[in-house]
Amino acid sequence: MSLQDKYASVVSAAQSAGLSDLSVQEQDGVLYITGKAASSAAKDTVWNALGAIDPSYTATDVNIDVQVSGLAAGASLTVATDESNLNIRQEPSTEASIVGKAAKGETVTLIEQSSDDWWKIRTADGEEGYAYARYLKA
Repeated sequence: MSLQDKYASVVSAAQSAGLSDLSVQEQDGVLYITGKAASSAAKDTVWNALGAIDPSYTATDVNIDVQVSGLAAGASLTVATDESNLNIRQEPSTEASIVGKAAKGETVTLIEQSSDDWWKIRTADGEEGYAYARYLKA
């Protein structure tokens, strides 16, 4: 089975969400899906499709890079975790030290969309670091 077949539902979700500049390319055993979403909800559509295939988001054969158009430094974001606090890390990695936490529903400020997975944010208390973008909503 090709990677495009394996992740066909993710590609379909990206198309249905209306991502602009959508690109789907397979290279060196990894499927790269990139594009720009008009909203956090459109971005979530793509991530939810991946979550249906890989609930732990640990697949190494797919790379999704969907930036939310129109989000600039200074934008207010809401922490949208299911139940727990959102870890804020020193570097954009789950291996990096936790430098702070943001509570579910808390408003934070976007410093930069470092990648699709990690955004640099600042809490109301002035803590700065990287948070998993999947749990941030515009």
